[in-house]
Amino acid sequence: MYLEFPHIPRKAFYVAIFAVLTYAVRIYMRGASCHSQARIDGKTIIVTGANTGIGKETALDLARRGGRVILACRSLQRGEEAAADIQHQLHMKESDSDVLVMKLDLSSLTSVRQFVDEFKRTENRLDILINNAGVAGLAQSKTEDGFETTFAVNHLGHFLLTNLLLDLLKQSAPSRIVTVSSRLTQGIQIDDLMLEKNYNHVYAYGQSKLANILFSRHLAKILEGSGVTTYSLAPGLIRTEIGRNLAITKIPGVSHLIGLLSWPFLKTPTEGAQTMICCAVDESLLFDTGKFYWECMEGQPAGEAENDKIAQQLWDVSVNLVKL
Repeated sequence: MYLEFPHIPRKAFYVAIFAVLTYAVRIYMRGASCHSQARIDGKTIIVTGANTGIGKETALDLARRGGRVILACRSLQRGEEAAADIQHQLHMKESDSDVLVMKLDLSSLTSVRQFVDEFKRTENRLDILINNAGVAGLAQSKTEDGFETTFAVNHLGHFLLTNLLLDLLKQSAPSRIVTVSSRLTQGIQIDDLMLEKNYNHVYAYGQSKLANILFSRHLAKILEGSGVTTYSLAPGLIRTEIGRNLAITKIPGVSHLIGLLSWPFLKTPTEGAQTMICCAVDESLLFDTGKFYWECMEGQPAGEAENDKIAQQLWDVSVNLVKL
């Protein structure tokens, strides 16, 4: 038994059904929204990688809530462009704006230390640190410090940055540390973190994202009773620039085709930023720490993400690598 629509051409009918289903998928994939109306007037926030994507959208939201937001970016030019756009959207005057830009290259431990030194010279508090910047799809390469690039940027740079800012975070308590991870995690090779034996860019990304969760989890134990809480999260699949290094996207026309086909399944940067914003401001999470979130709710991370022994091992190795 089936319905007939004699006045509608069959092709048009199928196109209409496809369009409705596609739109339904798009609506579903938008995910949850942060409904907190919390103000953060007088608070200072650092957002790494805030010149684009979910980092920029988070910076925009936090500035709208009254925060003093530092865009920590590798490119000062792109950072300034992002800051100008945020100021324009919020009708701020550049002369009295609390949206600022500072240079931070997470692939360089020297740059991380220079950033912290400059930040401490100019700011006297830090209420929210958002470790957002990340890379993916890189060919095998090493940083100036000799580390595998994906692991260095996604984990080691943020590990050093966070530890060097802990004194300010404690002084500003209650304060928060938010680290962007992923549900696309892989195992972690403590004896070969730089993947020198067998490199694969998918594994490199997944390992670094697992490191983010383990770092946040162990950090919560170290900071217990300090008033500083930590959160890791998966923002979901988003239309951002993080996949720009994948070889397939560099084939003429392919990136546009991928964008068209993936449109129903990917969040916009605004949608993808919602869980990060929740972890940064939601009052209901004030006393939670060390947990993992997606779709603005606590979630269950996969694999070894809750292995405290591995978290301790990763912490100890990371301390030695960044020379804390």
